[in-house]
Amino acid sequence: MKTIGLIGGMSWESTAVYYEIINKEINKRLGGVHSGKIVLYSFDFEEIEKLQHEGKWNELTHKLIDAAQKLEKAGAELILICTNTMHKMFDEVASNVSCPMIHIADATAEEIKKMGLSKVGLLGTKFTMEQDFYRERFRQHGIETLIPEPDEREIIHSVIYNELVIGLIRDESRQEFIRIINKLHERGAQGVVLGCTEIPLLIKQEHIDIPVFDTTKIHALKAVELAL
Repeated sequence: MKTIGLIGGMSWESTAVYYEIINKEINKRLGGVHSGKIVLYSFDFEEIEKLQHEGKWNELTHKLIDAAQKLEKAGAELILICTNTMHKMFDEVASNVSCPMIHIADATAEEIKKMGLSKVGLLGTKFTMEQDFYRERFRQHGIETLIPEPDEREIIHSVIYNELVIGLIRDESRQEFIRIINKLHERGAQGVVLGCTEIPLLIKQEHIDIPVFDTTKIHALKAVELAL
């Protein structure tokens, strides 16, 4: 079994889910009292969130590179960035470590293609929805991405940063997300990508009639596959 390195704390709410999924899946596959070999570097999200909204992406890149290198020194044999937004600097981080890294959008695209879909809706932070780093990755896989309208993107972004990252789950917010997803479906989305690792805390497949792609679960399970 390879040691999995997690760059987490963005936020810790979803990082805890990564830890749980990886350990449960390894135990399911290996039985007994097996669990994952995991090294975790967890950020103080207050610092990360501030730099994101100040647009200081170069500083954030250096922080992630430092975290990845520390994980590698601690024995990590593959590394995950436990957040969609920070995949904006994935290539820079990956080029500064020698062990492989798993891109969350690549793992998700594999699952979308397995279902034969070619057009999906994308929910996430405004950075993920509006900037090209995520949608371009899907484009390379032949997948078209639809994003919500500007006012809807504001709602999603606000719920993520003001509710989900502190573990606040409100039914009113869930209903807003469902409404937005249904509008994306009306515009032609065949499925919806929960492109923020906190959104699966709020939205599950049972809430939506079209396929839901939980990027947290997909990413974590891909790590297990490669670790074993």
